[in-house]
Amino acid sequence: MTDTSNVSQTVALTDQQSKPTQTVIAWIVAVLTGLYMLPWAIAATRGKANSGTIALINALLGWTIIGYIWALVLSLTPHGVRGYGTLTT
Repeated sequence: MTDTSNVSQTVALTDQQSKPTQTVIAWIVAVLTGLYMLPWAIAATRGKANSGTIALINALLGWTIIGYIWALVLSLTPHGVRGYGTLTT
């Protein structure tokens, strides 16, 4: 007897992107700058689609406390949902 029933599950499709080269560079820069660029390294590790923007905000405004916190918050926010799909197993 073969069970041919399929199970469908709705999944969220996000803007998460894998960028291994950027992640390595971000962590090297973060270590060399005494963790000043830590928000960018976190964003790159998490695969944030806007990690370049976070790096720019951190580099230009990170010297202000508000700019650093802004970049850190952006790097820790959830990924944006781009749509929903169905996964059938």
